[in-house]
Amino acid sequence: MDTKQAVIALSCLAQEARLQIFRLLVQTSPAGLAAGEIAIRLNMPASTLSFHLKELSHAGLVKSVQSGRFVYYSTNFNTMNALMAFLTENCCGGEQSCSKPENCS
Repeated sequence: MDTKQAVIALSCLAQEARLQIFRLLVQTSPAGLAAGEIAIRLNMPASTLSFHLKELSHAGLVKSVQSGRFVYYSTNFNTMNALMAFLTENCCGGEQSCSKPENCS
């Protein structure tokens, strides 16, 4: 992931409703949820949800699959993992893991 892609993903998540949707989908993936179920669980109007899902999709953070008359959304773990790798690149002076959390601040 490059800096531009990371900024797009982080900007997308820097909005309360989109962050709620993304976190819900992380919990329910890989199966994901139908758009209507997301709306019910988050008490969000369908039109508002549709807008936010479109933004998350454009950022590559979620993917959708049509199944009959329903659209199911799930986390795009490839993008999520790439973002996490980008954010933690060169963490702890390049060590594989930080055995002492107080040294990783």
